[in-house]
This record gives sequence, C-alpha cells and structure tokens, in this order.
Amino acid sequence: MRANARSLEREITWFEQVLECRFHHYFVQPDKPAPEPAAPPPDLADDPSVYAQTVRRAVDGGMSADERMVLLLALLPHLRPQVLDLLLTHNKLIERPFTEFGGLRGNAVTGLLPTCETAVFILAGDDLQRRFEVMRLFEAGHFFAQQGMLKIVPPENGEPALRAALAMETDYLNRFTNGQHHKPDFGAGFPAKLITTSLAWDDLVVAPEVLDDIEQIRTWLHGGRQLLQDWGLERMVKPGYRTLFYGPPGTGKTLTATLLGQSAGVDVYRIDLSMLVSKYIGETEKNLASVFDQAQNKNWILFFDEADALFGKRTEGSTSNDRHANQEIAYLLQRVEDFPGVVILATNLKSNLDEAFSRRFQSAIYFPLPDALQRARLWRQLFPDPARLAPDVDLADLADKHVLSGGALANVARYAAIRAARRHAMLPLQPPPPAARISADDLLRGIKKEFIKEGRTL
Repeated sequence: MRANARSLEREITWFEQVLECRFHHYFVQPDKPAPEPAAPPPDLADDPSVYAQTVRRAVDGGMSADERMVLLLALLPHLRPQVLDLLLTHNKLIERPFTEFGGLRGNAVTGLLPTCETAVFILAGDDLQRRFEVMRLFEAGHFFAQQGMLKIVPPENGEPALRAALAMETDYLNRFTNGQHHKPDFGAGFPAKLITTSLAWDDLVVAPEVLDDIEQIRTWLHGGRQLLQDWGLERMVKPGYRTLFYGPPGTGKTLTATLLGQSAGVDVYRIDLSMLVSKYIGETEKNLASVFDQAQNKNWILFFDEADALFGKRTEGSTSNDRHANQEIAYLLQRVEDFPGVVILATNLKSNLDEAFSRRFQSAIYFPLPDALQRARLWRQLFPDPARLAPDVDLADLADKHVLSGGALANVARYAAIRAARRHAMLPLQPPPPAARISADDLLRGIKKEFIKEGRTL
C-alpha cells in the first residue's frame, strides 16, 4: 500500500507536468510543434509497488508513456480529482466548456470524469495524426481491454466514439491502492455469489470414473493455456473450458465446483438465477453480460446451478415470447462459448437442457447416487468420533439398506444431532454433555423424513 502511494505520487506529479505543458502549448504557442515528450515519465525499474510491477509487465517492454498517461487519467478521479480541475476551464467566447477537453459530469460529482476525448487532447492536442495513434489505445485488441484494466463505456447511439467514458476497473483500482484483489459484491449489478468450502478433496465421495473426469478439469485449470501452446492447438481450439454436471440433487456437484476453485486458487461464483432472469425484454441478456464482463479477465469459475431454468430447450413456437426466449438462449450460448475461463452448468436432468449447449461442452459428468461402499464412507465422515454414537448404531447396515445422496445424509446427521441434544435436555447454545449420544432411532427418524421429502417410503 505504501509503495503504491509513493509510486503514484511521482506519477501524478509527472501527469501534472504533461497537462500544464499541453495547456501552455495549446493556448500560448499553438503555432509551434508540441515538445515530445513533454516530460519524461518516472523510472519504475526498481520500484517494488504493485502499480510499478503492472506497468512493467502489462506488455513486452512495459507500458509506453502514452499508455501510462491514459492509465493515470482513469485513476485520478479516485486518487486526486482536483488535478483534472484545469480541464473544467470555460471558453469565455461562448460561455461553455471547451469541447476538445472532453469529460463528463457525474450526478453527484462536481469534478470532471474523463472520456477518451480527454486522453486524446492531453496526448495529441489537435494533431490529427497523433490523435489517430492515441485512439488505438481504446481498441478491443489493446491490452487495456484484453487484460480488463480500463472500462470504455460506449456513448449513446449517434454520439462520437471519443465521448466514451474512461473508467478504471475496480479490481485494478484496488490493486493500485490497497494492493488487494477486488471481490465484487452480490447485488443487482452482479447477480453472483462467491462460494467456498472448508472441505478438502478427501471429503469428496464419488465414483472412480467421475473422479477421473473431474481430474481432467483440474488439469486444465492448472495449465490449460500452456497445454494449448505446447500442442499447437491455440489457433484451432477456443480458450476456456465448458462442462456440465448432472445427476440427482445432493450428489456433490456444487462441492466439486468449489473444490476445483480451491485447488487452482481461483474464485468460484454461483450465478443467482432469481436475479439474473427477467421478464422484461433484454434485461436477462444485460444481467448476464454484467457477470461475464466482470469475469472476462479474472480467471474465475462461473457456476450455474439448476441451469435448466436458464439454458432450457428452445421451442418451435412462432409467438413473440417464444422468439425472444430463443434469442436469449442463443445469446447465452454465445457468451458461454466465448468465455476464456471455466463455466460449469449443473442440473438434475440433462434432458432439460438445450442440445446446442451439450454439443459445445468439453465434458458432461454424471453424478450418480452413491453406492453402499460410498454411503458407508460418507456416514463415517459425518460421524468421525464413534464414541458419540450409541451402541445400537450400525453405520455399515444403514449404508447398505438406505439409498440416499450425500446431501440427504448430511440432513439426516443434522436432524439426529438436534434430536439427541433435545433428548438430553440441552440448554440453547451450550455444548452437548459427554453422555449425549445419537441413537439408531434418531438416525432412522431422520432417514424417514428424507424419504418423505423425496416421495419415498422407508
């Protein structure tokens, strides 16, 4: 944090020198060529700050002076907005701001919010050739866009392209200030929740063939891009990995997603479909675009639980509602296919998904209900201390006789623990007494309740 502050102090001083030089040339010596460079940028060769490291590593050879100026321009409204007050100067002849300075006014911000036009003026003035050179910094192929450093907010239809707002992405703003990566907040602007787990790979109980398929994804997460380069596949194979988890509820689909993220050291975000899907035309696509845009360069895993609610089959209907629903699915397919990270769709019924998604997935992994041996292992994980079970409890027998998913078994264990605690007259919020044990009846009653929920009989 302190190193970032020292680096940015020098950078801001340099920015002020360049801005003053541009103003002096523009208003006092407009007929003379602008000095190039107006002022040399600070040397960041041995600077240990996150900011300096980013400048050095952003591209081969590091950022150019122009690129550093644009980066600073996007940072200044957050760091030292008064530096841009010079650009609020009014043209006395027409009593309005100078058009060539660009900039926008926020709803509650008195200072100037920079646009691409602001950057072009500072770096090029009215030199048309230089303006064209600077405009390349805002193209989709530039590393500013590809690495998600800057956000170029397009203007309204028909307005000049340079009217686009120039903003710093929140993740890089956090890195350049407090040195931390930004975790987006769940809400209408980002309908996804960060999910984690305290469990480890040893706690995942699945069939060997399922585990082998999961290891494929794990290998990709640890070196998929390098793998494409090593085998010369990067030209023919799209980046990213798309997979489908399907099977009965409670069989480990969500746990697997979180463990994959934990193993690779990447965040896993579960998409909240209740906030994503909208009855208003275009809103679902807009909400989904917000998630994908923020995740584009973050190396996140996007997890769509109960995905058939969003990625269902297209219909043959000819009504406007049917056509709009089909357009939504086509848009979803495009965004999922173009995403460079890992996308996991989870559903209880594979047949509910549109076939176009299945064809484009790298894998489809079926999570079946655990067999007797796997259920016995799950029971032992739920009750690692045999002393807490009554003598009449036979976990192997329960595993053999009652077919339940891992999630259902966890519900049974919770119910049995609560019932045992009540039976031993525990007071609220106190630990159970040493004599408190879970009986076979406690577990059987819990199993019966799970069967009733699933419409089965014990």
